[in-house]
This record gives sequence, C-alpha cells and structure tokens, in this order.
Amino acid sequence: MDQATQDKLDAAAFRKLLAHLKANPDVQNIDLMITADFCRNCLADWYLEAAEAEGVEMSKDAAREYTHGMPYADWKASQPDATPEQMAAFKARKAAKGD
Repeated sequence: MDQATQDKLDAAAFRKLLAHLKANPDVQNIDLMITADFCRNCLADWYLEAAEAEGVEMSKDAAREYTHGMPYADWKASQPDATPEQMAAFKARKAAKGD
C-alpha cells in the first residue's frame, strides 16, 4: 500500500473514532484510561503534536475542542467526577505499568 492511501485510511479511522467518542459522551475519560490506557485528552495531545510537526499553529484548547466535539470546559462540566472505584482501578493500572 502506498503512503497516500495509508494516510487516507488512517485519517478515516481516526475520524470514525472521534465520531464514536462524540456519540458516546457517557464513556468517561477515566474509563478509557483504565481499559485502553488513553483518553480523549490523549487524542487531543496527539492531534496537537501532529499539527505542530506539520507547522500548523494550534492551541491545546483548539485540539481538545476538535477531539471532544465542544469546548473542553463545557465537556468537562458535563462529566461526573470519577468514583472511588474508578480511581482505584486507574491507580492499579498505572502501578501495573510501573508509572
């Protein structure tokens, strides 16, 4: 497969992942971190890194708005606090990885 085709497929898969996460806002970032070791904020950071690598000026807030589908402050305000059980699972995951 040539690189242009690979890039198109990667971009399409990324857009589908973002659409899926935007359609499922009840899935909390803490749940993603526990099960998949990444979250919407990670995606925003990776998106920002890619923009910077291409010389595209972008703020962290703009990257988060893109990946969260709304201003980050609005998204954060709509999310419940992590439960003690979620925090314990998150800490156990980090400890198992040696973080």
